[in-house]
Amino acid sequence: MSLPLPVSALLLYSIAGAALLIYIPFLVVAYGRLQVGYDSRAPRAVFEKLPAYAQRATWAHQNSFESFMLFAAAALMAYVTQQDSIWVTGAAIAYLVARLLFSLFYILDIPLGRSLMFGIGTLCIATLMGTSLTSLH
Repeated sequence: MSLPLPVSALLLYSIAGAALLIYIPFLVVAYGRLQVGYDSRAPRAVFEKLPAYAQRATWAHQNSFESFMLFAAAALMAYVTQQDSIWVTGAAIAYLVARLLFSLFYILDIPLGRSLMFGIGTLCIATLMGTSLTSLH
């Protein structure tokens, strides 16, 4: 079975998708800011006034930046080493799904789901890096 998209293209699209996923929680933060009255002169000062879901969305947004850096590096490693396997494809797609669910579970205050999705996302990054590094031998 062949994919409708070459793995190299999938890796690049997954990086772009992961970058977009960073801002899904921020949309929720923006909504929370509107609820409490946003002051553009002190945008971070409003944090303590935000509803709990918007505070969690802020943390999800911040964590998304941290995870994105590692994922982008891992996906680029797989791209540069020309990885073309079901493991690489699965890891790239699973990462995107896990990160979307991570943010949703974080915002909805489902800690077990959030932790599980964090672990899956991290495993996907490790899979991409490991596959790339083992191909160098």
